[in-house]
Amino acid sequence: MGLCASKDKKEKVIEGDAGATANGGEPNGTATTPAAGQDGKQDTMVDAAVLAKLEEGYAKLAASDSKSLLKKYLTKEVFDNLKNKVTPTFKSTLLDVIQSGLENHDSGVGIYAPDAEAYTVFADLFDPIIEDYHGGFKKTDKHPASDFGDVNSFGNVDPTNEYVISTRVRCGRSMQGYPFNPCLTEAQYKEMEEKVSSTLSSLEGELKGKFYPLTGMEKAVQQQLIDDHFLFKEGDRFLQAANACRFWPTGRGIYHNDNKRFLVWCNEEDHLRIISMQQGGDLGEIYRRLVTAVNEIEKRIPFSHDDRLGFLTFCPTNLGTTIRASVHIKVPKLASNKAKLEEVAAKYNLQVRGTRGEHTEAEGGVYDISNKRRMGLTEYQAVKEMYDGITELIKLEKSL
Repeated sequence: MGLCASKDKKEKVIEGDAGATANGGEPNGTATTPAAGQDGKQDTMVDAAVLAKLEEGYAKLAASDSKSLLKKYLTKEVFDNLKNKVTPTFKSTLLDVIQSGLENHDSGVGIYAPDAEAYTVFADLFDPIIEDYHGGFKKTDKHPASDFGDVNSFGNVDPTNEYVISTRVRCGRSMQGYPFNPCLTEAQYKEMEEKVSSTLSSLEGELKGKFYPLTGMEKAVQQQLIDDHFLFKEGDRFLQAANACRFWPTGRGIYHNDNKRFLVWCNEEDHLRIISMQQGGDLGEIYRRLVTAVNEIEKRIPFSHDDRLGFLTFCPTNLGTTIRASVHIKVPKLASNKAKLEEVAAKYNLQVRGTRGEHTEAEGGVYDISNKRRMGLTEYQAVKEMYDGITELIKLEKSL
């Protein structure tokens, strides 16, 4: 069938295929209206096995000391309202949305959208989490049109090379006509990889490079790329719990240009992660390269976009601009006072992570610091928040 919720019959079984299209269906990624009966309820019932797993998982989460946004906003009322709903095309259930957070109580957020329609069908849960994470983006708000601004307006945040080790700006994109990872068939993974590979291989100039499929990649090459922060890791437990690692490594790959300053990840968490990075703090050069690349790729591959939420992604934290501008920065004095570091970061809407990204520790006092807000502001504004915040952190480190 190729339906999302029937991907693993032991875990989830959905009765009936009403509303399913051939080959699992291919929504254009902009679907925002759930298929419902005249009373507004979903037409397809959720199987008893799924409901039992939901009830058990919810009870454990409610009794836990989890600090996740899922626990914060999944009240009993919201849970009861959503537990019988499914998305029209792929029959994704509430379990598909929240299972990662149910299995990992240490999640910061805890939910993913198995398909584009989930953002509407399960809006009672997604909307408050989106509002909390993205700094007040309310369910009545509309994300502004894409605007990369004046790409020449950013300079080097650390011209003396004392603090910033490397700088990276990335964005996520979903390909129109395909669902998100949990609902993709093996055939769709292969088809997408072929489209991405041929598209990127046609890039010229500084962006010219080579596509490396994960299938058949030597382990030593793979590990070297991971250690260099160029390639995604296999088997993140948060993504695995969300069923985002199916058919691994089929359909996954990395493209990089000749000097490895421009990278594209294919089918890691999102369909595409477009990345511009290099040593030092020259944000201006890095941002210009990213904007050029995004515009070139979009000429060849249509992206999924929603009028209210912006560019659509698997994780709600990446919606809108999808932009994450980050630095690896060494601030030993601030690092000895983590509370002060977090305080300044919060003031500028920055997120502080460990050296190797989310869910890791800081190694040798080196932090990964990035903009946190991605919705309700333009791409330019999102990058400027990081630019201003890092400038302030460096100024503060110097004064201590």
